[in-house]
Amino acid sequence: MAGNNIAFALGLAQKAGKAASGDFAVKSALKSGKAKLLVLAEDAAPNSKKEMYYLAELAGAEVVEALTRAELGYAVGKAQRTAIVITDTNFAKMIKK
Repeated sequence: MAGNNIAFALGLAQKAGKAASGDFAVKSALKSGKAKLLVLAEDAAPNSKKEMYYLAELAGAEVVEALTRAELGYAVGKAQRTAIVITDTNFAKMIKK
């Protein structure tokens, strides 16, 4: 049930323009300091997870591991995604709940 709530919140954030997905967009949002929350796929490759955790730590963004890559992509209406960044504080709070 929690996975459905996270997917719903990710979809809302995407429609509102408060989510960034895809390798370049995620890294750009983390490096620019816009990221409030990083949602990382549970089945992401270990090296990808390590890199994303490192970038999130530098950016001061929290990390949540939830859903699979396919489910993350489906939630935002795109192909499989390893990570999605939320750039809005309220959406970040909604997902962390």
